[in-house]
Parts: sequence; structure tokens; C-alpha cells
Amino acid sequence: MKSWSGNDSGTRATVLILFSLSLLVGCGINPQRNRLPAEVESAINTVADDVAQERYDKIYEEASELWRQDVSKEQSAEVFKTLRTRLGKVENRSLHSATEQQNSGGALKGNVYIVAYQTKFELGEGMETYTLVERNGHWLLARYLVNSTALN
Repeated sequence: MKSWSGNDSGTRATVLILFSLSLLVGCGINPQRNRLPAEVESAINTVADDVAQERYDKIYEEASELWRQDVSKEQSAEVFKTLRTRLGKVENRSLHSATEQQNSGGALKGNVYIVAYQTKFELGEGMETYTLVERNGHWLLARYLVNSTALN
């Protein structure tokens, strides 16, 4: 599947920054296909609900420092609005994979979960990937990626 790229270089840069997948550089990678810790699942459900309710500022404010370093609040909201316009609302999603990492360095230092879903949107299908980092006992959004041919 191909990733969406915007019409102008600023939008493309925003999408690339915001939706770039994190490097899988970890000291202990633990793939888990059928289960997620309740705290991780709850954090993802909160973000997904905020996206569905178009609470883009809330997503930005509650995300990790990594998210806010990559894009401004306005850029973040614009990307979510574009995804909503191009794909529509999420109709359903099923867990594809979940990988826990313990990273000793890099941008995603610490405890990380990378969770991928096969997702059916109103206007197409795709893969959603949430990357969460643990900060002070809370799971926070660090990266979000949507790959779909409907974005072309």
C-alpha cells in the first residue's frame, strides 16, 4: 500500500514527520499478536475516540514530547482533518500486531509499544500504526501512521 502525500511540500513534510514510523531499534523486542496490556489499549482507545470526535487539539496536548517536537498543533490538526476527508470515519479495526520494545537510546528511548490495526474506514481500508511511549507511568502517543491506497 502507498502512503498519502500532500499536494505541497509543506504538507508532505508534515505528513512524513507526523506519520513516520519509528525505527525498530530496541534491546528486547517482544511481539504480541493477540493481546495488549489494558493501559496500552486504553491509551489507544482514547486517541481513537479523540480522532473520531475531532478533538485534534486534545490529541496534541496529551501526546508525548516526541509528537510535539515533530509538528505544531496546527500541522497536527491539519493532517487529521485530511485523513478524515480522504478516508472518512473508522468503521472497525482489528489488531494486526503489537510489539513491545525496551529501547536504551534514540528518539524512542524507554518502554515503547508499536501497535498495528487492519482498519476499515468509510472510504477505504488501511493499516493504522500507533507508537506509544511510557512516560511517568502513562502511555502517550509518539507516532501515528496510516497506510492506505485510498489516500492516493
